[in-house]
Amino acid sequence: MSGIYIHIPFCKQACNYCNFHFATSLLKKGDMLRAICRELVLRADYLPEPVQTIYFGGGTPSILSVVELAMILDTVRSNYAIDKNAEITLESNPDDVDADKLKGWQAAGFNRLSMGVQSFFETDLQWMNRAHNASQAKQSLELALRYFPNMTIDLIYGTPGLTDAMWEQNVAAAIKFNVPHISCYALTVEPKTPLDKMIREHRRPDVDPDQQSAQFLWLMQRLRNAGYEHYEISNFAKPGFRSRHNSSYWQGKPYLGIGPSAHSFNGTERKWNVANNQQYIRALAEGILPADSESLTAVQQLNEYIMISLRTAEGIDLRRLSASQKDALVKNAQKYLKQNKAVIQNDKLFLTDEGKLYADGIAADLFFESAA
Repeated sequence: MSGIYIHIPFCKQACNYCNFHFATSLLKKGDMLRAICRELVLRADYLPEPVQTIYFGGGTPSILSVVELAMILDTVRSNYAIDKNAEITLESNPDDVDADKLKGWQAAGFNRLSMGVQSFFETDLQWMNRAHNASQAKQSLELALRYFPNMTIDLIYGTPGLTDAMWEQNVAAAIKFNVPHISCYALTVEPKTPLDKMIREHRRPDVDPDQQSAQFLWLMQRLRNAGYEHYEISNFAKPGFRSRHNSSYWQGKPYLGIGPSAHSFNGTERKWNVANNQQYIRALAEGILPADSESLTAVQQLNEYIMISLRTAEGIDLRRLSASQKDALVKNAQKYLKQNKAVIQNDKLFLTDEGKLYADGIAADLFFESAA
């Protein structure tokens, strides 16, 4: 199984919290799309097996016209072996959604939609500086579900103005719409973002970690009761609706990243494209791949497996480790087992609900300094 991620680096406006690579000017859009298609052609031999997932992310891919999106997909089809049942996802914003576009996306070949709702409350959306409003969030979601039964939405919790009652209403709305997949993220204050600057200048209140933890713990139980499986730290799905593309990341499958700032991984080597639109366009115009790379050592590959597996419901399969690695890992995990933050069942180590609050820290504590 392999996947392709295509980064579309354009947005209508900047959300206060976002640190992804994007531009709000579309002046170089044509040059960018030609560069993306050129990179797809030049890197056609990167993936070792048929492509089973394609994901258009960003930025805001839905800012492109149907014709432009179809052009990129046609370039993929012309240069890669695509599985006939491939999952092909398009990220969209509610303000870009209408019936004509939904039909066009379907006709182009997209069969899964990811919508950045973030919140159903106007005050929350304004605080985030989102381009859509609460009414658009609800209307676009209702319309999109008619065309894309395989759909996911993003919700953000832990924003300073989001009370527990508001968070519960956001989740209740998603459940009422019967969205088959929900991704929920705690607001993170990333360095050099507008939000980071406003907090440092005391123009915005900082996040409350205790409130975030409480909202996450409540979320896990609420969605479990509603029939969703919590298959990864931030992701919840009705049976049969897990994200195949994102799951391939967590399973360590190879993927190709196309576009400025996009990352690629083939199992032993990681590549990342330059995060600069002009440099990316200029390099591809000259037939140069604007990427750096690193080869992963055996211990880095092992630690990567620990980090991504611990985020999933399946956890770390101890049978994949050598005897000495297994003994060392179980020994290091003892304090988390005793604190009921982790459990071992059927030769697998995974996190409890309480442990998921500390997933990154626990993973880092379990890392190996040598392959053992």
